[in-house]
Amino acid sequence: MKMDFKLIKGFVFITFLAIGSCSPRKTADTAVNNGTAKMDLNNFKFSVEEAPEWTNIFKRSSGWFGGDGIFVIPRNGIDKASEDTSTILFSDTMIGEIENGKLKPGFVMIHNSVAILKGAEPKEENIKFNWDKKSTGGPESVFIPKTPDTKPGDYYWLGDGFVNPDLNDNTYIFGYRVRNIKVTSGFDFEQVGNTFIIIPKGSEPPYKDQRQMDVPFFVGGNDTNAVSLGSGIFVNTAKAGVTDPDGYVYVYGVRGKDKNLVAARVLPKDFEKLTEWKFWDGNGWVAEMSKATNITNRVSNELSVSQLPDGRYALFFQVDGISSIIAMRLGSSPVGPFGPIIHVYDCKGDLDGKNIFPYNAKAHPALSKPGELLVSYNVNSFDFHNDIKVNPNLYRPRFIRVKIL
Repeated sequence: MKMDFKLIKGFVFITFLAIGSCSPRKTADTAVNNGTAKMDLNNFKFSVEEAPEWTNIFKRSSGWFGGDGIFVIPRNGIDKASEDTSTILFSDTMIGEIENGKLKPGFVMIHNSVAILKGAEPKEENIKFNWDKKSTGGPESVFIPKTPDTKPGDYYWLGDGFVNPDLNDNTYIFGYRVRNIKVTSGFDFEQVGNTFIIIPKGSEPPYKDQRQMDVPFFVGGNDTNAVSLGSGIFVNTAKAGVTDPDGYVYVYGVRGKDKNLVAARVLPKDFEKLTEWKFWDGNGWVAEMSKATNITNRVSNELSVSQLPDGRYALFFQVDGISSIIAMRLGSSPVGPFGPIIHVYDCKGDLDGKNIFPYNAKAHPALSKPGELLVSYNVNSFDFHNDIKVNPNLYRPRFIRVKIL
């Protein structure tokens, strides 16, 4: 079976910084005063530490042994830790066997998979990894494009998702349609479309009753104007357990090589009514996606927006998409304004080779204890085909714990 391991790098790599170094900062307190009395967007007191108990449950030797993405969707629709079950989404995924630290022949890559986690504790017995099977019995992606706009050979990488109680508790996931292309240099794939993947309540992997629909929330083209929604979702509703909610679902996207953040919103009940979606233009909400303003910049193609206990909003991301720095910006609303970059963690300990890089940091409130935010980031290699053989547990999420002081 022929596999092109370049695909595993993901569309986040449109542009990148040279990789720096990564080590935890034990405490931090930014000290710039912006003069805002009501909501300080510059100062955030916290400590940070590694979360090996979470990192280790993804260090596996049989079956699923690697993947990136990692969006967490609580099935009860409340983005806080509970005894309920969560669905965890992965994009490019490795399936195979590792024995004595060596990758055995026969391993394969599929384009997406899911894990089901019971509760919010990192226990091996609580998590189950899932993928589909081909008719021949080999591993297959859980989600395969089947929309009117799909062309032969298209496949899905996954964006964020949420459970929508206003639409029968269906789970909505952003699916990025990706297509291989012929190039003489650079990356040999491109995103060509955006979809909703809709999973009915009660459905279990591999979700044979899933629905899919093409959505117009993608613009291709040059590095300046290209944008795709689904990088992160913030459900700002009472049912989601948010303080002072406005009732909308906020969906974030990333535009261009400067990694600019844009935002859309819609009422949960109107999620499939595409004409009801509105986009933030800096002054209000408009119907034209082309008028969406850049809220802030230097974010990553996967990110998170979470409400803090004091009412501020925390935007977590990897600086410039690919770099050693996990950072956050503080916002006064789900669409800002957002303050300056606050460095949270520097990932040096994971860069044990010249081709290794971290990317796509995000927070997971559904897995976080009170007063903390559990944050994941992915690790990969620009020489994946060779490095995965030397270090078969390279390609998997790592976790840190940010404690709010």
